[in-house]
Amino acid sequence: MDVLKAMLRQPAALFGFIVVVTVVAMAIAAPLIAPYSPDNQMFDGLTLEGAPMPPSGQFLLGTDTLGRDLFSRMLFGARTSLVIGLVANGIAVAIGLFIGILSGYLRGIVGGLLMRFTDLMMAFPALLLAIVLAALLRPSLWIVAMVIALVNWVQVARIVYTETRGLVERDFILAERSLGAGHLRILFMHILPHLIPTAIVWGTLGIATTVLLEATLSFLGIGVQPPQPSWGNIIFESQSYFQAAPWLVFFPGAIILLTALSFNLVGDALRDILDPTQRGRG
Repeated sequence: MDVLKAMLRQPAALFGFIVVVTVVAMAIAAPLIAPYSPDNQMFDGLTLEGAPMPPSGQFLLGTDTLGRDLFSRMLFGARTSLVIGLVANGIAVAIGLFIGILSGYLRGIVGGLLMRFTDLMMAFPALLLAIVLAALLRPSLWIVAMVIALVNWVQVARIVYTETRGLVERDFILAERSLGAGHLRILFMHILPHLIPTAIVWGTLGIATTVLLEATLSFLGIGVQPPQPSWGNIIFESQSYFQAAPWLVFFPGAIILLTALSFNLVGDALRDILDPTQRGRG
């Protein structure tokens, strides 16, 4: 509660928090507030020439190339994009915590091998690696989430490794060892709790990156496949109508940008609150 109060006292964080809560609430309530089914191709959803309808009272954000309501598709697309963002980022943070803690605590040959593997993964461009993995596997919501997780854990592992290396030299850890505490007790009772704030911050910041990466993969046609809507594949399906029907690209592009920015603002605020020594950095 104190963290929430401190975050809401910052105007930028408050703006980001409001946007995040609004987007999440609309995604959850999509079946209740969407005026049409996201896959419903309406006979009056196209002009006489077969072009998408512009925004109007009937279609709040206009229609797409198949006569489907864009507002409804964006609501259901928010569910897809946010589910992938939460699942993929949760897996990435878990993998990063596991490898970072093990390598920082064990050190020696095992820790060195884990960190060299992390460095090897960091050497590959994340987007290129994600494209290769997504192209090799059959794209679906869960496959896309797993692919994104497999390319996003390395930054978390590096940060956790550095913090763990510092923690194992602290006096309270040395005291626990001298009292005969086992490795599991030290790891789970004394080291892991100190890393929870880092996991929370990186978990929040990583959602923005994950949403953008999912949109990129879907835009390239190797992400979530139609007819299941996501913000990225809405743009992918409409790119040829950019000049004739710019709303088909502008609205989903704007919500992707706004959502990513909002998660970054919230993550920056959490970093400053949970770790005051980092205030103003980044």
